[in-house]
Formats: sequence, C-alpha cells, structure tokens
Amino acid sequence: MKLKIMGILVLIGLFNGLEAEDDFGAAWNKSVLGGINLTQTGFDNWVAGGESAYAWQMNLNYKFVQTLEKTTWATSGRFAYGASKTGQADQRKSADEIKVESVLTYLLGSAINPFVAVTAETQFAPGYDYNAAPVIQISAHMDPGYFRESFGFGFDVREGVNTRLGLALKQTTTTDYPAPYADDAATVEVETLRNEIGAESVTDISIKISKTAFYSSKLELFSAFKALDETDVNWDNTITAKISEHVNMNLNIKLIYDKDLSVKRQIKQAMALGLNYTFI
Repeated sequence: MKLKIMGILVLIGLFNGLEAEDDFGAAWNKSVLGGINLTQTGFDNWVAGGESAYAWQMNLNYKFVQTLEKTTWATSGRFAYGASKTGQADQRKSADEIKVESVLTYLLGSAINPFVAVTAETQFAPGYDYNAAPVIQISAHMDPGYFRESFGFGFDVREGVNTRLGLALKQTTTTDYPAPYADDAATVEVETLRNEIGAESVTDISIKISKTAFYSSKLELFSAFKALDETDVNWDNTITAKISEHVNMNLNIKLIYDKDLSVKRQIKQAMALGLNYTFI
C-alpha cells in the first residue's frame, strides 16, 4: 500500500513534467515561499518564577501553474513542522503537515470547466497522546494517510474565489494505528484501509485585504454516499500581514470535523511572527 501511495505522488510530478515537455514554450507560474518562526525564553535564578521555553516552526508552500490553450494544470503543496519545549518536559511537536494537491482543468471558454484532481495528506513524525499515563503513540508518518481522487466541474465565482464540485474516491490507509482512522468498529476484522465514494466540494479563496495583508482559505467538504447526513469538513484559514520585506505575521485557524475520528469538531489555532523568504 505504501508503494502504491508513493507511486501516486510520483505520478503527480511526472504528469507535470510531461505537460511541460509537451509544450516546452508554455510559461509556468511558479511560487515557492518558505518561513521559520522562533521564540525562546530563559530563566536563571529568577525569583519571580517562570519556566524556560522555546518553540520553532518551519513552513514551505509552493504552487506551480501552467495554462495551455485548452488546459490548466495546477499543483500545490504545504509542508509544515514545528516543536516546543517548556521547562523539564520533553519536546513536543506543535505543527506537522504534508499536503499535496494536483488539479487538471479542461478549459471550455466559460466560467464552468471540467476537472480531475488528486490530493494526498499525511504527517512527518509520530504523534502522541500526552493525556494518557503513560504517554502512548497514536499516529506516525503515512499512518494515517489520506488520499482523494475526484472529477467534476469547477466554477469561477469571482476573482480570487473558485469552487469545484464532483464525484470523489477517498482512501484512508494505516499500518499500526487502524483505530479510529480506518477500522470499522462494527466488524470483527481489523481493517487498515478504508475506501469511500461520495461527493466532494472544494472552495479556494484568495483575497488581498490591504496593501500588506492577505487572506487565504480552503474549505473541503466530503460526504460518503453511505452516510450523506455526515459531512467531513476540513477548513483551513490563514491571514498574513507583511511587516517588512522578510518579516510576516501569520494567523492560522484550522477546523476539522470527521465523525469517524471525533463526534466534536477539532480546532487548531496558531499565530506566529517570523522570517519568510520567497525562493521563486
């Protein structure tokens, strides 16, 4: 299964390479942005009290878009990893994300165009439940891994706002941690792969708030046909404010709802001030 998954990721890159070879003269619109955020506090004989602490996070975002006469091929990715440590406690990760998306759109010359898309998502490092005693590991790289293949129609709602609707296949793969990610509790057998078919909606928003502030959002909805009353939600929002040429402030709020994982919504919020560098 892992070889199959890696094959999907390789194919994404190969398809982009083949598209470039088919029309070498076509221009690519490329964007690669990396950043690092660091915070540190130290105490030595500080009578007012306090604990030494540090936190760091690295981010890399890229997007490659090639528009030909009849097609647009867009591949984007987000990679993030960070950790923090307070006092005598062990270092714990505070951010961990790998996400790649590739969308091929056939241009009909209108605001509505057919598309096919592939999305892959996982994490870099093991995850732990620190509320358990003793601490237990609950996830790892590619464990779980999420994959979606979809096709349908995309809509240009307005400048900076587009959405796509279609039929989607979704796979959740695990190795050592089938529950709650892939295992069906209603069966005796322990499943390490969950296949679902359903309807998918993805909405991307990119809005310039001011000369120095930018808002981006991706709302992903998936409803399996066997449970249309249960919709998986993945909503990622980021506000970036440019303070100087290489210094940005970022506020990220991510909301996830997946009844298979938790009956309550999950929220992650992070605010950071750090260095950013645009490679291309």
